[in-house]
Amino acid sequence: MAKKRKVGNLLALAVLSYLRQKPMHPYELSRTLRDNGDARSIKFTHGSLYMVVQQLAKAGFVTDVDTHREGQRPERTVYALTDSGREELHDWLRELVEEPEHEYPRFVAALSLIGALPPSEVLELLRRRLDRLAEQRAEIRTLIDDATGKGVPGLFLIEEEYRLALLETESSFAERFIAQITDPRTDWAGGWAEFHGEPAPNGEEKAP
Repeated sequence: MAKKRKVGNLLALAVLSYLRQKPMHPYELSRTLRDNGDARSIKFTHGSLYMVVQQLAKAGFVTDVDTHREGQRPERTVYALTDSGREELHDWLRELVEEPEHEYPRFVAALSLIGALPPSEVLELLRRRLDRLAEQRAEIRTLIDDATGKGVPGLFLIEEEYRLALLETESSFAERFIAQITDPRTDWAGGWAEFHGEPAPNGEEKAP
């Protein structure tokens, strides 16, 4: 069971991780998160990042170690990781890796209510989804290949490998779902189509 964290936003986990490398001010943290591609995994703005840093400071996980000004820019406070922040980082990471967590993706919600749409429309939507999944898979594959070609170690691409595996699994599921809808032996679409006043998909349709 997941622990209740003093600061439960996953952005806080990223902040703790990068402050483990060296003290930084929020602007530098924001730039580091973007430069390392973390914006693909964690949604944030400069405002939300600043708020998380303040929450971490209040919880005692980070502490301000310096304040300086560069030219005409506003003063910037540099934050460092505390011992308790380091413990929190390690404990939180261990939990996330070890414990599967039930999530509520939008697609799962749509599938639970899919009968509200006629099967003919669902087939069309699923095929469009497959096209978009294929595009996303190609983008990630290119990103991985380019980074590998530049000598980036596989360890630092593992989140992209995971994204790719999820997209491949979802594509397989969509193809299977299309086959189940169009296969007359399953009779999934009979009563479903009748409810919407349309003929059942003929058994000759094939999944792409």
